[in-house]
Amino acid sequence: MKLGNEILLSKQKELLKNKRVGVLAHVASIDSKGKHIVDRLIDEAKDGGWKVTALFSPEHGLTGIAQDMETVKHGKFQISNPKSQINSKLQIPIYSLYGDTFASLSPTPEMIKDIDVMVIDLQDIGSRYYTYAATVALAMRVCLAKGVEVIICDRPNPINGVDTEGPVLDPELRSFVGMFPIPVRHGLTIGEIAQYEYENEPKNAKSARADLFHVVQMEGWNREWYFDQTGLKWVNPSPNMRSLTAALLYPGMCLLEGTNISEGRGTQTPFETIGAPWIDGKVLVKKMRSLKLKGVDYDPVVFTPTSRKFEGERCEGLQFIITDRNKFKPYLTGLALIHAIAALYPKNFKWRKEAYEFVDDIPAIDLLTGSRFFRKLVDKNKPFEDIAKLA
Repeated sequence: MKLGNEILLSKQKELLKNKRVGVLAHVASIDSKGKHIVDRLIDEAKDGGWKVTALFSPEHGLTGIAQDMETVKHGKFQISNPKSQINSKLQIPIYSLYGDTFASLSPTPEMIKDIDVMVIDLQDIGSRYYTYAATVALAMRVCLAKGVEVIICDRPNPINGVDTEGPVLDPELRSFVGMFPIPVRHGLTIGEIAQYEYENEPKNAKSARADLFHVVQMEGWNREWYFDQTGLKWVNPSPNMRSLTAALLYPGMCLLEGTNISEGRGTQTPFETIGAPWIDGKVLVKKMRSLKLKGVDYDPVVFTPTSRKFEGERCEGLQFIITDRNKFKPYLTGLALIHAIAALYPKNFKWRKEAYEFVDDIPAIDLLTGSRFFRKLVDKNKPFEDIAKLA
């Protein structure tokens, strides 16, 4: 198969010719041979007739080093990979689109004044709360409003483009982790989400010329494929998204960010390992097995996170074993896990009350689920059957 960035640079170079190019990318913005989009655009600029004049990075930065919700500063000379051509001689500014305010998530007119086209190449992972699609939408709005062309290089949905799960977002709960009225596990590619944004966001559709927006589609991708069926190399798109297994679990286990349960950050297997100091791993595994969820099993684990929640504290919990990924329902499993822990440890379990992704007046769990119902059912200790209806 061929990625959108490869199609752009082999069959659609005319979209770049004689233009000043900005690039929104991250560490996983590589082609099928492992070469980074920034490197290719710079290497091929002279022959292609364009010039790379600005770089932009989403959450975690261009190098993918910054942790979740960690402010990334503007800079220069960052290296996108060890063989990068980005160096001090080029003097290319790198603008961070993840600062310490909601406004920082969008490029300013000053940032895009020296570009004619924004090339966007970001690897999403198929879950509504993964922030890269929201970054794309915000960048699109600014660029199109200012007459700057936008090119989206499409990439696979790594957990397949068929299966969906979870409720459609309540519009009253829109945020950086829920910008689109789509299910939690949405089955879309980042290009398809961008197309939806373009067609349905009035600021885009009504003010931008049709010739300003392009999605460069992939060739040879099968919607039923998981990432390991594409033949592409896995590169962690964010520091804790370290495997396809983690990506498949993420639509459920990211929900733990709305609680005081560790989602495994600070371990070798984030999102695959969860727990807390006050959990008995064997008891939790027994409870989860009693629910007979399809496609998944569990092992009790003991771990000590080296960062984030419960740093340096001994925790117990469980590790997920996906036994049949075609039957596994990650979002349902996440709901079931939180419900089980809240019922087993009512004195210890708590919802996150601190601000979450620039929102401080709505509980994080509501932003993540896109609904207020789950939190209320858990608080009322309603049976699992009621919880399962929300998935």
